[in-house]
Amino acid sequence: MSVFESKVLLKKPVSEVYAFLADMSNHGKLMPENVIGWTSDADLASFEIQNITKLSLKIHNRITNREIIIIPAEKPPFDMELKWLLAESGTDTEATFTITANLNMLMKMMASGPLQKLTENETQRLTEIFS
Repeated sequence: MSVFESKVLLKKPVSEVYAFLADMSNHGKLMPENVIGWTSDADLASFEIQNITKLSLKIHNRITNREIIIIPAEKPPFDMELKWLLAESGTDTEATFTITANLNMLMKMMASGPLQKLTENETQRLTEIFS
């Protein structure tokens, strides 16, 4: 399994950050520009990564103010899990976004850079939204 992770400290209460991330409709605001055709509701999102693939993701589990686990709603090109972990730090929130992917050697060579960039992009956009 390959793991890609990015962590940020947000100057907002954990309940506010959790409320935003617990709704899949808000995740479209975190996506890079090459994500097109975003459609979503509170639990499910479908989109296309331009010139690469179409994906459908759903929230698999929510633990209030602590964790959100997102998994593919349809068979993806490779098995993966996306996880947001939230930790209260005084009045701030530490948010960690992790993508765990089961990549074969060829996929690992092709996808590692973009997946790491995606984790960093999502946490950076989250920082911008909450600043």
